[in-house]
Amino acid sequence: MIEMRVAGVIVDPPTRIPVVLLRDPQDRRALRIYVSQDQAQAIFNAYKHQVPLRPFTHDLMINILKEWDLTVERVVIHSLQDNTFHAVVTVRQGEVKKDLDARSSDAIALALRANAPIWVFEEVIADASIPVDEEADEAEQQAFREFLANLRPEDLIQRGGWDEERHSS
Repeated sequence: MIEMRVAGVIVDPPTRIPVVLLRDPQDRRALRIYVSQDQAQAIFNAYKHQVPLRPFTHDLMINILKEWDLTVERVVIHSLQDNTFHAVVTVRQGEVKKDLDARSSDAIALALRANAPIWVFEEVIADASIPVDEEADEAEQQAFREFLANLRPEDLIQRGGWDEERHSS
């Protein structure tokens, strides 16, 4: 899993649909999660630390959790099915933890309000992310190609990748 952070809430120009942007710590990959107007507003308010005069749904949920001595430990976006991101919110009360199924937008809105980390499975990032820093990606790929081009069998033995005594008959 890779910890991601909310980088902002934007509107996709062609579709006019709100999008939450999550970025990895190195700002190399981003996830675009399409959300409703209401969800975008809830996430944006939390992202900008705006406190409403009266609690909205996610604020109410955080208040309920606090009242019952529950904390949002983390959010995990674990899969992408039919263009829909699926998430769980892990809540804790003392030593007891529970994973609760959630829409990714609700999970993100809660994580921001609870100052909880947002984690994304690597498979989801591989399937759905967009490159942010293509030059760094290309440089990393080129360095790996050069490493492979210069790799010799004895390099594997020296690095402990192959033990001739164990594998000889």
